[in-house]
Amino acid sequence: MNKDTLRILLPVISLAALLAAVCYLQPRSMSYFGLNLLFNLAVPVALATIAQMMIIMVNDIDLSIGAFVSFCACVTATLVQDTPLLGYAVLFAAICGYAAIGAIIQARNLPAIVVTLGMSFVWGGLAVLILPSPGGSSPEWIRFLMKSKPPLIPMAIIAPILIAFLTHMLIKRSSFGVLLRGVGGNDRAMARSGWSLIQLKASAYALAGLFGVLSGMALVGLATSADANIALRYTLLSVAGVILGGGEFTGGRVSPIGAVIGALTLTLAASFLSFLRLSSDWQIGSQGAILILVLAVRLFFTRKERMS
Repeated sequence: MNKDTLRILLPVISLAALLAAVCYLQPRSMSYFGLNLLFNLAVPVALATIAQMMIIMVNDIDLSIGAFVSFCACVTATLVQDTPLLGYAVLFAAICGYAAIGAIIQARNLPAIVVTLGMSFVWGGLAVLILPSPGGSSPEWIRFLMKSKPPLIPMAIIAPILIAFLTHMLIKRSSFGVLLRGVGGNDRAMARSGWSLIQLKASAYALAGLFGVLSGMALVGLATSADANIALRYTLLSVAGVILGGGEFTGGRVSPIGAVIGALTLTLAASFLSFLRLSSDWQIGSQGAILILVLAVRLFFTRKERMS
């Protein structure tokens, strides 16, 4: 079994095993309504995970994605709802800001983990300025899109499938995706080939900002309101989703489909335990246990392959 197959197979098995456990304990959860309830927050989590994947793909890590998604949610619930032109302009400026951060990190050779940690306070402060207390409302079109009920399969499952397909085509099947993965794989070779590392890293960060904005908008569509702290947990969830989905912190080795499956697995674990009215501490613990177990299995097969 090669590494690429293992990278995508393990998250699929982990999701299937968790679904089987859910079906065994609560057979009714396999209904249309049950699946929609279990994967209710899968879309914003999947989008935030893809945003984190864009950063990890270029050998960085983003500790501000949770605060950024919260900021975008606050902008969506207030400015986009009340003054759409200004609201969309602010969100576009936020994406440009993300691109600028990536360019500065590359140009000045700064540690991304430190820069993004600092930016998390900036985004959090801006979110509080825009929305000091929980409130606001979701724009009608976002609420309609996120709460629509297509036949047979819930939107909570259809949307992640579309996200996985589109990002897979972008990252794995396009020349632009090859260039971005090349930055993480061998940035010196890319520079010697004449490519601008500053532009490529800025592009990766801009994509992360775009998916972060979409995550915030989707979250508001589901919650119908916003809060400056609404998505702070997404920072760790997004990292866990990327790694659970077969990504690695170095080498530009990521899997868009695997990342979305990882996000679905973590969402299912949290939703199911919440459905059983268990403490949120158990939810966090279960997500960590699933991640550790999958990583242990991946390490076992990787070492076995090297020995053979």
